[in-house]
Amino acid sequence: MAKLKMKKKSTSTDMTAMCDVAFLLLTFFILTATAKVPEALPVDMPSSVAQTKLPDTDLAIITIGKGADGKSKVFFDIKGREIRKRTLEGMGAKLGVTFSEEDKTKFALMDDFGVPLANLKQIIDMKASDRTKANQPGIPMDSLNNQLKDWLLVSRRAAIDIDNKELQIAIKGDAKEEYPQIRKIMDILQDQKINSFNLVTGMRDKNF
Repeated sequence: MAKLKMKKKSTSTDMTAMCDVAFLLLTFFILTATAKVPEALPVDMPSSVAQTKLPDTDLAIITIGKGADGKSKVFFDIKGREIRKRTLEGMGAKLGVTFSEEDKTKFALMDDFGVPLANLKQIIDMKASDRTKANQPGIPMDSLNNQLKDWLLVSRRAAIDIDNKELQIAIKGDAKEEYPQIRKIMDILQDQKINSFNLVTGMRDKNF
């Protein structure tokens, strides 16, 4: 008796649907991802398991680290556009430096900076990509010209005037930074009766 031949079926799989899903996921991640902003003063932060998130506004960040020349530098940043503009106005009035409305608008969109107030306009006029490459000497904080103290004082007043709340302070320091430099900043904070502040750290695996 003749054997019945089984009809072979195709083993190919239609991948169209899977490709569509893959491209949809890829598009989603590209559109929702946030690019890392280059830092003007990169620091190697100490590790910690703490996961407290800093606020997006009403916050001042003091960054201390070593520049390319090996010298310690201090940079300052304020979160909150209106607070930034009001702070720049106050600093200009306090130290006798004039800023235009265009300067204030550009400054409100900037990140951290590290120059004396007299040289700040040069940094404001730069493109964002050029600011991170510029050789910024750091904000003065010596006994005769303590502009860091002024920035803190004026920005705190601006936060109260605009949002009626106290400005939070965070210190972002390099893990290898010498203690005397950190101590100087802490002394400035204590002179203004600021006894509570945050320390910015990098994430560390809890298993280590």
